[in-house]
Amino acid sequence: QVQMGESGGRSVQAGDSLRLSCGASGHSSKSYALGWFRQAPGKEREFVAAISWIDGSTAYADSVKGRFTILKENSKNMLYLQMNSLKPEDTAVYYCAPTVGVGPTPATHHWGQGTQVTVFT
Repeated sequence: QVQMGESGGRSVQAGDSLRLSCGASGHSSKSYALGWFRQAPGKEREFVAAISWIDGSTAYADSVKGRFTILKENSKNMLYLQMNSLKPEDTAVYYCAPTVGVGPTPATHHWGQGTQVTVFT
């Protein structure tokens, strides 16, 4: 079972950039695609981005295309989310998780603590 640990969230001003980190450990992270999800207050958890651990192919939610970039560092089993041009509507708790292929379906029912991102005007 892949175990994930998110970090890097904080409060930032609209227009700022932020990079989130996720350490993936446990059973063979190479066999997974990994992704980022987020949950805003009062809303359901939603897909943000995913990446193939094998070939680096990516997928993004329309709301973040062109602003967010998902990155991986295989040698360190690290996943990142580079977030640029942040907007108040990006405020949420961000989670990383294995995904079913490079797409929006999480391949787990177990979620970590997440990391809080708050964007203020």
